[in-house]
Amino acid sequence: MSVVDETAGVPVARAVARRGPSLKRLGDMWWRHLVGIIASVIALFPVAYILSAAFNGDSTLSSASIIPRSLTLDNFRTLFSSSVSLKHFQTAADYPYWYMNTVLVSAATALLTVVLGALAAYAFSRFRFKGRRLGMLSLLLIQMFPQLLAVVAIYLIVHSVGSIFHVIGLNTITALIVVYLGGIMGVNTLLLKGFFDTIPAELDESARVDGATPGQVFWGVVFPLAAPVLAVIAMLSFIGTLNEFAIANVLLQTSKHQTLAVGLYNFINGQYAQFWGPFAAGVLLAAIPVVILFLSLQKFIVQGLTQGAVKG
Repeated sequence: MSVVDETAGVPVARAVARRGPSLKRLGDMWWRHLVGIIASVIALFPVAYILSAAFNGDSTLSSASIIPRSLTLDNFRTLFSSSVSLKHFQTAADYPYWYMNTVLVSAATALLTVVLGALAAYAFSRFRFKGRRLGMLSLLLIQMFPQLLAVVAIYLIVHSVGSIFHVIGLNTITALIVVYLGGIMGVNTLLLKGFFDTIPAELDESARVDGATPGQVFWGVVFPLAAPVLAVIAMLSFIGTLNEFAIANVLLQTSKHQTLAVGLYNFINGQYAQFWGPFAAGVLLAAIPVVILFLSLQKFIVQGLTQGAVKG
């Protein structure tokens, strides 16, 4: 009986021994958990406020609160109602056009940024040619000046080019995409170039020995290995383009050609704006593409942000 009792107590003792250090570590790091909880609350507070305003029956800002007083879907119906006039040339029924334009511009900008940026970064990383250092230095210096400083110049250039090529003139989505590409290509090329430098050049040589063409080396070997950082670049480009307001407001002049940032601004543009509820509902719907993209690229984004943090 004594032998059985001693053996029966062994698993309990081992369980206590395992719990002891973990509880002790948790006690030492309690402040980190507290900081994480506080940071999460601060980050989620605007989201909770937008959710409340979107479902609140009163659209005025004075009655907004974290907990809505009356739940309703009227704010979402207002977004697709032609009876709400915001300006003399547009109605809230143009919201689907704003949404489609924003998704199209953001997706095209993110895709072209990844492809063109990867091609340029691969050339700077692997090839040695005259003007290489000057080109990299020029890209770095250009990023010192924000694109907002060139709004007047961008408007005049697009206006002049549009008189010849109407496809990329004022009030066109293609012109906005081209302008966005010119503003973010430089910094993204530098980021991609640094990542390509970490990919061993021996892989390129091995592929060439096996008979691969230069195009096959890039698209079949280097490009897949750079998927993590490409996902990060695509995500940042998509979010940055979706949130951009100043340039889109200058280039896009009619309601059905505007993006969400420009169109939704008209809900709260007046001195006594009474459309904060529809504005919050529109912002809430605008977050859906970002959430879907982030969940789709989550694995690559984590790898891209942590790449190089630990030597292996």
